[in-house]
Order: sequence, then C-alpha cells, then structure tokens
Amino acid sequence: MTSELLAGKTALVTGSSRGIGRAIAIAF
Repeated sequence: MTSELLAGKTALVTGSSRGIGRAIAIAF
C-alpha cells in the first residue's frame, strides 16, 4: 500500500468518523 493511498483512506476516515467512515476504518 502506497503512502498516498493510505493518506487518502485516513482522510476519508477522519472526515467521516461516523457511519461509512467507521465501516471503512473497520474494513481496513
């Protein structure tokens, strides 16, 4: 996993700490 991809996922999780963001955090 590249740092860019990881940063993008982190931004998504941080921006949406509830609902879908939580699902993404659990998935990864």
